[in-house]
Amino acid sequence: MTLPDGVERHDFGGETSLATRGEPVYGERTEGEWRRWDPHRSKLGAMLEGGMETGLDGGETVLYLGAAAGTTVSHVADFCGPTYAVEFAPRPMRDLLDAAESRHNLFPLLKDARKPERYAHVVEPVDVLVQDVATRGQARVAALNGRFLDDDGRLLAAIKARSEDVTADPDDVFDAVREGLSADYELLETMRLEPYHEDHLGVVARPRSE
Repeated sequence: MTLPDGVERHDFGGETSLATRGEPVYGERTEGEWRRWDPHRSKLGAMLEGGMETGLDGGETVLYLGAAAGTTVSHVADFCGPTYAVEFAPRPMRDLLDAAESRHNLFPLLKDARKPERYAHVVEPVDVLVQDVATRGQARVAALNGRFLDDDGRLLAAIKARSEDVTADPDDVFDAVREGLSADYELLETMRLEPYHEDHLGVVARPRSE
């Protein structure tokens, strides 16, 4: 797997890890201007650590759904271009705003990812759609926001089984989500995100051509 431009492996106290260049956000280790990208705190980081071919090269325009306090999206903004970060809850939004202070390409949006019409006037067409919203109907959220994704763009999704159905077998949940995504996206790669995240599935997909 080739890492995106702006993502490197560095040694942090004897442990080699992915890293991006930027101001620290969540207490992560640093080495000079590089900050550790902790895969235990980031599903996208786990996808990269697991060797998934995300299609990220660096410099892309990104729409990130479920930005929370900015743990992962701050790393994304370190090596990508304009990065729109959608978060519904006011409390983590305050931390996200702090992360954006040193990242002039990171644009926090206090919006509901299930209602993309409410931020359609702000978000430009994007190269990458990251779906990290832990809610029931994760495939539906990805479908609704596909309107922003370029025809040759990529969907990078982290599917949390327990958000769909806490009582169901995760494998059954993932099969159902794959089927749901397949209506709008061509699935390129899927992978369980253990040992970093239990009962999560990483998905790389692209929009289906008309």
